[in-house]
Amino acid sequence: MRKVVLIGSGGSGKSTLATALGEKTGFPVYHLDKLFWKPNWQESSKDEFRQKLAEIYPLDAWIMDGNFGGTMAERLIQADTIIFLDVSTFVCIISVLKRFLTYRRTNRPDMTEGNNERLDIDFLSWIIHYRRRSRPKVLAMIKEIGKDKNIVILKSRSQMKEYLDCVDEGQLTCG
Repeated sequence: MRKVVLIGSGGSGKSTLATALGEKTGFPVYHLDKLFWKPNWQESSKDEFRQKLAEIYPLDAWIMDGNFGGTMAERLIQADTIIFLDVSTFVCIISVLKRFLTYRRTNRPDMTEGNNERLDIDFLSWIIHYRRRSRPKVLAMIKEIGKDKNIVILKSRSQMKEYLDCVDEGQLTCG
């Protein structure tokens, strides 16, 4: 397993786990926020974003974290491993608040330079409603596209740590 997509609610730990998996496996990590956002929170066009992704897909190995619903199906198709972080809303909200307090005057490592951390009501609302609105669609997409793929569903920080602890260098499977 050499091509992994991490998805889940904002604040679920996608970027943190992706970075840790990259360090452990040696695989390059691509944060979708960093690929999509230009400095000063300018969006890439759909074509620009898709082109960046198309350049990554043929690589031998990669780890990609982020949601971006418009490209989720194609990323799931390209991946051989899908990690869904099915973390509680409470944990996600607390994580996003901590992240905001940590990076509010700067940008975080998984974000494009020049995009200081921000927090707005729309993002919080998306997180609050994720389990009811987005999660069922994501799970259905994983079920449909992921039939021949390695599917990992992690529901807590402790499960993420256990998964990370059992991943071997150079591969994304445990054992």
